[in-house]
Amino acid sequence: MAFTIPDRLVPPLLRAARFNHVFISEENAAEHVANMAARPAAYGPPSWFRDDVTVVAGRRAGWPIYRIAPKEREPRGCVVYAHGGGWVNEIHAEHWRLIGAIAARAGVTVVVPIYPLIPFGTADVVIGEMVDLVRECRAEFGTVLLAGDSAGGQISLSTALELRDRHDETLPLTTLISPALDLSWSNPEIPEVQPDDPWLARPGGQYFSEIWRGDLPVTDQRVSPVMGDLRGLGRLLVYAGTYDILAPDARLLIQRARDARVEFDFYEAAGQVHVYPFIPTSTGRKARRTLIDRLGGVCRGEPG
Repeated sequence: MAFTIPDRLVPPLLRAARFNHVFISEENAAEHVANMAARPAAYGPPSWFRDDVTVVAGRRAGWPIYRIAPKEREPRGCVVYAHGGGWVNEIHAEHWRLIGAIAARAGVTVVVPIYPLIPFGTADVVIGEMVDLVRECRAEFGTVLLAGDSAGGQISLSTALELRDRHDETLPLTTLISPALDLSWSNPEIPEVQPDDPWLARPGGQYFSEIWRGDLPVTDQRVSPVMGDLRGLGRLLVYAGTYDILAPDARLLIQRARDARVEFDFYEAAGQVHVYPFIPTSTGRKARRTLIDRLGGVCRGEPG
């Protein structure tokens, strides 16, 4: 039986581990950017990666690109997954764990771009390349979905908006796990949530965001997708925890989706932290099951 952490223990454990260290001050954030640039982390699937999937590595436009597919059945459809990490941290083992589970259990090919991080990567270049990657996957696989967590959620939703505007293409589903949506970090509810959040804080988040946006205004939908016009998007599947300072913007996204007549499913979990579907709690596992089931169902053409 898999190890399960009681939900109530997650916030104090994260505080004890100082998960918010790089976010609590601009100085810490700047030091982290410099460290990550000087000592890049490994990004490939871990050595213990599951054996019921195939892993194919390639390159596109200078980016490493991984394709993860189920071994035992012919995959149907494709999910392009953008990992989170504040635009500064490389893809992590927990991302690979979820990606492997999506491929094996949903029966899809998961395409994982290893996009350039700050200070070298910026929103305009990355979103543009993501649009091209998704279009190539759509031509190859037919059905293609976008998914991402945290910073990767921003990348995914911005890409969906740009696909609609540049190419008049609508994806059937975009899945967002605790997405960053407004990189001005100006939502008035953030200070109310901050005392409960053991992971994120505004000073570091703003510092990372300023580098990521490059020359684009913070209001550009390639930077802050919640500020874009949502009309004409496909369905959104959104997860947020109430102990996450990004949750107020997730609620704003849902309100704007409702106003734009965009279909959505919103799972806001009380007492849960940032990217809670990754955490080995009973709530996290339930969220992962719903997410994987939905991705597989859409790729198989099942009704929402």
